[in-house]
Amino acid sequence: AGSEEAFRHWDEDGAVPGSCSRCHSAEGLPLYLEQGAEIEQPTANGLNCATCHSDLTTFALYESESVEFPSGASLSLVEVDEENGPKANLCLNCHQGRSYGGTVDARIGDLGDDELGESLGFINVHYFPAGGSLFGSEAEVGYQYEGKEYAGRFEHVSGFDTCIECHDAHALEVVAEDCGNCHDGVATVEDLATIRVSETDFDGDGDVTEGIAGEVATMSEALILAMAAYADGIEGVNPIVYNSHAYPYFFDDAGERYATWTPALLRAAYNYQYAQKDPGAFAHNGQYVLQTLYDSIEGVGGDVSGLTR
Repeated sequence: AGSEEAFRHWDEDGAVPGSCSRCHSAEGLPLYLEQGAEIEQPTANGLNCATCHSDLTTFALYESESVEFPSGASLSLVEVDEENGPKANLCLNCHQGRSYGGTVDARIGDLGDDELGESLGFINVHYFPAGGSLFGSEAEVGYQYEGKEYAGRFEHVSGFDTCIECHDAHALEVVAEDCGNCHDGVATVEDLATIRVSETDFDGDGDVTEGIAGEVATMSEALILAMAAYADGIEGVNPIVYNSHAYPYFFDDAGERYATWTPALLRAAYNYQYAQKDPGAFAHNGQYVLQTLYDSIEGVGGDVSGLTR
């Protein structure tokens, strides 16, 4: 996908900075795996064969027996699949998010839930943190509220429990026809959103036939409305507006960067963004993302009486 923003973002700069080069250059990941270094790299037309393959005659892959996540947790898919786990671990090096709940806590410090903090600012989990979702509470990619329990790694079923057993390793798309072997009516990528196993009505809309993706979407809508109501209800806190296409995503009603954060609002915004930036979270770990959304609604005083955690 060399024509996309993920690789074209730095064209005017002429190079990809070290903080981004591991995942947004052709040479960054091999350097990181071999030497643990992340330095400025040339811009590239997407990833290439040598990004993942250490030998282009045998097509051996770089070894990645475990992967360190932003939380500091060292996690691996080798334990669930000795053959495909090391290959899938390569994916985790980039698809893990760039922050975790502890990042939010560090920003908040000792502030009370509803205190305005000049040092507070939105923390972006970054795009497609699918590996973080997969490991749930083990990776802590979402903000996990104190005193709450969260789902751990989503195990799915044997044979479909690592990245490359569900996604084509080169095209990256989900191999949806394989999903149809167990999930009736699933033949295309678009059909994945209809998948459902649980009979629980998590979002309280009375529909227990929609896919879990629908439950996540409605719960997300409930959260952004609860955030808006919370902001409107506190003196000195500006109205809050979300724009998924413009950084830094949260703005006030004048279109300026949102600046009147409280800890309660910051935690909720982090989890809302997490749910948006992993559009496959319903499949990677639906229970985990629903738990983070529910707790965030509750955290800003939203009504959870019709919802199920």
